[in-house]
Amino acid sequence: MKQQTPTNNQIEQPRPRMIFPMVFVLMMLASTCVMLYLYTNRMQNYSQQRTYRHYYAMITQDSKSSFWQSVYQGALEKAKENDSYVELLGNHLSKDYTLEDLMDIAMASQVDGIILAANESEAMTKLINKAAGANIPVVTILADNSQSKRCSYVGIGSFNLGREYGKLVAKLAREEKEKNPLQVALLVRAHYKDLNQNILASGIQEMIDSEKLQQKLSFQFVEVDDTNHFSAEEAIRNLLLQKDLPDIILCSNELHTTCVYQAVVDYNKVGKVHILGFYASDTILKAIEAGVIDATVMMDMKQAGASSVKALTEYHEFGKTNQYNAIDIQIIDKENVSRFLEENHDQTLQ
Repeated sequence: MKQQTPTNNQIEQPRPRMIFPMVFVLMMLASTCVMLYLYTNRMQNYSQQRTYRHYYAMITQDSKSSFWQSVYQGALEKAKENDSYVELLGNHLSKDYTLEDLMDIAMASQVDGIILAANESEAMTKLINKAAGANIPVVTILADNSQSKRCSYVGIGSFNLGREYGKLVAKLAREEKEKNPLQVALLVRAHYKDLNQNILASGIQEMIDSEKLQQKLSFQFVEVDDTNHFSAEEAIRNLLLQKDLPDIILCSNELHTTCVYQAVVDYNKVGKVHILGFYASDTILKAIEAGVIDATVMMDMKQAGASSVKALTEYHEFGKTNQYNAIDIQIIDKENVSRFLEENHDQTLQ
């Protein structure tokens, strides 16, 4: 039997459902490349018009947070003293880029130095080493990459920070002496398998051991996916709604602290769990005043930013700088929170 040749009307047409996703993906890739090109080109033009000695880039995962804005202000003020300038990369972009993308932008823009809230990933190590190979010094700030060729680390020593948290945990343990063992949940970032988190826990444990408490303490690491605010809220909500509620929740960054505070209020857990936080935003300070958060660890953010710029300046002038620059820390609790609230209020009025 002779096979019939299909006419044009009979030829199967491409299915729109297969084409539309491909077009969408290609459009997204194209828009991303254009955005990266335009942003890099803007930075290069800005750099060419500069009247300052050095042009630095600050790179963080959450540049819009009040915490990093304070760090940036400290860096910017110090840079101006040295006739230099600091750009907070990604601060004015509508889309959130990864740290790796921002590192590529900074290197393509041929900045004079990078201030980086790093992590211990292998990919980050390679990027820092690549920058160093291109004669772009990198200072890591608050989050380190110890295996890389960064020229300096500015931050709080994780072990010493752990000891400060240990003192607070021991104080709460004495107040809850009828509970044995005492359950302590230490919130850690899910996507950052950071050696500093283990060092932090070691500092806490050493201080607890030295306090010779009557009851035992049971520690657990709780991984929080904080790639966005909603995922962090979900992880913390699950923690608070589980059958065995921790006696103490220890937060090591601003986002975790704020999310835990809000969840404790939303799920009527106030007074049922102690919260130890990090940073001192207005929200956190008011929560301490209200008795919802027991205490928080406050670091001098502007000092952190200024020390980062100082390290880069020293590196350019002398070819070396201190490998480690410590930042001052302070504990804020119910006894001294009013002073910090007054200081924040005065700064707002200025």
